[in-house]
Amino acid sequence: MPKVKVGDVNIYYEVHGEGEPLVLITGFTASIEMWFRTIPVFSPEYRMILFDNRGAGRSDAPDIPYTMGMMADDIAGLLDAIGINSAHIYGMSMGGMIAQHFALRYPKRVTSLTLGCTTCGGPHSIMADAETTSFMMQSVPKLTPEEGTREIMHLCLSQEFIDKNPDLIEQMVAKMMEHPAPPHGMMRQGEAIMGHDTYERLPEIKVPTLVIAGDADRLIPVENSRILASRIPNAELAILNNMGHLFGLEAEDKSNRIMLDFLRRHRRAS
Repeated sequence: MPKVKVGDVNIYYEVHGEGEPLVLITGFTASIEMWFRTIPVFSPEYRMILFDNRGAGRSDAPDIPYTMGMMADDIAGLLDAIGINSAHIYGMSMGGMIAQHFALRYPKRVTSLTLGCTTCGGPHSIMADAETTSFMMQSVPKLTPEEGTREIMHLCLSQEFIDKNPDLIEQMVAKMMEHPAPPHGMMRQGEAIMGHDTYERLPEIKVPTLVIAGDADRLIPVENSRILASRIPNAELAILNNMGHLFGLEAEDKSNRIMLDFLRRHRRAS
């Protein structure tokens, strides 16, 4: 599959399916392999545009400061290169932060916006507890990519789900290890997260918006989704009970139904 030159980076992307364009934006350090179970669900109805953010996967990882606005501009350049004027935008975790900036910078290019398990950032955001924050900041960087991925799985999923689905967990780990982010890419994406703050500008988002999260999220507490939904005019809020950060895996059928219903209700005007 192809790469395209966007500004200072080559962005790796894939297109799956036919229909209205749907851009999926990955989370921190993740490659498009994270969507391997999503593709069969959405591609029958939507033209899915998947890509690796700068700093991860098969896209370039320049060792320079990154910002969310920069990564939103990468998406605009990618869409220009493949001839797409507007699309449904769906971002998870860090991808949801990028999606907010894309909606603010390119409002006419957004058909609808879905923000999964994410935050507005800045002083109005709700941080993870001290133990989780310390683990992510101090322990994970010292682990190998596979060790770090396995530990993060335990933060993002319930132990019951992990115990009942060992083959799926192994498949997820293997997928994420196909194209791990380089250490400096992780650091630069982390810096972009630290600089993210859209709180004051969120009321400028006028497109149909769905905010979805699990109420047991240990990485980005669910209160952040409530803040987003309260700040974005007419946003819909879907909270999944007893679900963590990877609700799209643990509550796969339910979360997919919610998102497909939202997308179908907000088709592009012909």
